[in-house]
Amino acid sequence: MRKPFSLIALLVFISTVCAIAQPSAEPYGPQALTILDARKFHWSPDGNAYLNFQGGELVQTDVKTGAKTTLVTKQQLTPAGASEPLRVQAFDYLPTLKKLLIYTNGKRVWRYATRGDYYLLDMAGNSLKKLGQSLPESSLMFAKVSPDGSQVAYVSKHNLYVEDLKSGAIKPLTTDGTDRLINGTFDWVYEEELDCRDGFRWSPDSKRIAFWTVDARKIRNFLMMNNTDSTYSFNVPVEYPKAGEKPSPTFVKTVEVATGKITPIQIPGEPDNNLLPRMEWIPGSSELLIQQLNRRQQESTLYVADGTTGAAKVINKETDDAWVDVRSNWSESEVTNWHWLAGNKEFLYLSEKGGWRQLYKVTKEGKETLLSKEPYDIINVYAVDEKNGYVYFAASPTNATQQYLYRLKLNGKGNAERLTPAKYAGTNDYEISPNGLWASHSFSSANIQPTGGFISLPTHKPADGKTEPELKAGRMKVEFFQVKTSEGTVMDGWMVKPANFDSTKKYPVVFYVYGEPASATVVDRFGSGYNRLFQGNMADQGYIYISLDNRGTPAPKGRAWRKAIYRNNGIVNTKDQGLATQEIVKWPFIDKNRVAIWGWSGGGMSTLNALMQYPDLYQTGIAIAAISDLHLYDNIYEERYMGIPSEAQADYAKGSPISHVKNLKGNLLYIHGTGDDNVHYQNAEVLINHLIKAGKLFSLMIYPNRSHSISEGEGTSQHLSKTYTDFLLKNCPPGAK
Repeated sequence: MRKPFSLIALLVFISTVCAIAQPSAEPYGPQALTILDARKFHWSPDGNAYLNFQGGELVQTDVKTGAKTTLVTKQQLTPAGASEPLRVQAFDYLPTLKKLLIYTNGKRVWRYATRGDYYLLDMAGNSLKKLGQSLPESSLMFAKVSPDGSQVAYVSKHNLYVEDLKSGAIKPLTTDGTDRLINGTFDWVYEEELDCRDGFRWSPDSKRIAFWTVDARKIRNFLMMNNTDSTYSFNVPVEYPKAGEKPSPTFVKTVEVATGKITPIQIPGEPDNNLLPRMEWIPGSSELLIQQLNRRQQESTLYVADGTTGAAKVINKETDDAWVDVRSNWSESEVTNWHWLAGNKEFLYLSEKGGWRQLYKVTKEGKETLLSKEPYDIINVYAVDEKNGYVYFAASPTNATQQYLYRLKLNGKGNAERLTPAKYAGTNDYEISPNGLWASHSFSSANIQPTGGFISLPTHKPADGKTEPELKAGRMKVEFFQVKTSEGTVMDGWMVKPANFDSTKKYPVVFYVYGEPASATVVDRFGSGYNRLFQGNMADQGYIYISLDNRGTPAPKGRAWRKAIYRNNGIVNTKDQGLATQEIVKWPFIDKNRVAIWGWSGGGMSTLNALMQYPDLYQTGIAIAAISDLHLYDNIYEERYMGIPSEAQADYAKGSPISHVKNLKGNLLYIHGTGDDNVHYQNAEVLINHLIKAGKLFSLMIYPNRSHSISEGEGTSQHLSKTYTDFLLKNCPPGAK
């Protein structure tokens, strides 16, 4: 998904959550962020303590008393012949098996460092062993110890392997894997658009492994060109299905570990006209729950499949006139969108079918019962405490920019109960303990610095019984507001006014925009209102800085809000932004002759469309890594929100900036990296050709071999920031008039 790269608020917020429990103090960035250490919080088995690495040792800390117990020492983590312990990037602690699985030497695959080296510490025998020793360095992916502790499975070079922990024997379970026939992990588009990375699962009895196979052999390479790293240029191929191309045929299979026998799961339908985004074993059984989407992503089908025979039966179907959202909203799992209950006879499932994102109970036979009946969105589910009869989730019924902790009885009786105190007005996030007694709480708002600590539940009092953390103001003053357009759409926004603001004077305004379904910008958390690209302080310079969330952004405002963008990307979001801006420039302190807009990725496209569809409203725009033609992005994302191109050509054309180039009047700076494997540099050249044909002058900054983040290479970030700042200062001068 083409998310805005300017996610400083999100990264600050994540770092606050993770500071308590992260296994290592990794810097956050495109090279360092791993899917493992960014998301996993480690509770002790009894739920009364948490585990993390402190000073290179694995430590267990009691949340109530703060008492620390060292579980694994540096010496235990130092390989034979080495002078330093392993640099732990992620880990799995398996106390019942007396083992510690360690991930290190991570290497980036696409956006995330999901391949590396794995070590297994046998705590009973105090022995440290590197796994997959006969396989290439830093090639192992998603290593997992079997439930019975006898074996470990992992992927290397697109094949699935199992290693016997007693003998050390390594056995390939698949042998046909290539860069195009992918076993146990996924291709670029499945990773990017469906959050699919880890592509295999151990069965509960340790006898089988279920795994995905992606057949990408018919998907064409997109060729990026490297002109700088050798005397002769060379191309860099990326397997990438553009909008209009059929999906890669994808299959779920099981393999019997002892014999290597592979059994395909018999999912009906044409594999190249469907997607298989979710699959898990049903706990305590030999059956799988598998989700299938049709290519249009408007029909979701849940199957229960026999992992031994491959037979599958339909238990649930859901349809949507726009799309069925399968992005996970469960904190306890990377991708799964359900949780099994009642001896594994029924599960909790999130759906928007009732107009809001709500919880349903679904039996193994497919019978549904609505659990959360109140008319508001569940933002995500934190935990299910079946013993005490509660499900914990995030919601904010009255303010879509904020987030709070609620709990609901699993029997569906009564209304949900808010647990977050009123003093924490902003964005709150939680990690709930397995016993439901404690939580790690993190809080920030646009005007309050990040803070947090451990709390007791349901009282939300400090776990140690001491004073609650002090709330400290941030350095900026961010104001939240709502604006109603001439069409009646009410949009949330934030605004940072200039220092020494004088309401009798007029100031230039700079809009930060994203506008697409992948992300919302108007969120009440620390970092909102901050522009990381501007050199200096925008408020001190005399700018008003504003962001607005249009229809189609993933705010908790109900299905209709989010799905108004279906077959309207580049259309409804541009209109909402433009009409809201028309209202804002009526404010007496706004200088309507100094109006700028900027955005990255999807926000870059929104910037182009705003400049070209509302040329008399915006005088200046900075578009970074933008889509110029909707046909040029990947099939899963674009077809989800715009339909299949052959059936929606007029919509694709209307939403694409290149269709509106002739209207450009303002000052445009376009920025792109030639090594962008997400939004290809092709978009820049297509846009440039249209601008030339239309006789439009513009400014251009190209960064050789830089990816979508435009962060690689010495001096790149500083140069990008200076380029951005100088253009804005020149074309939208700051200060009051």
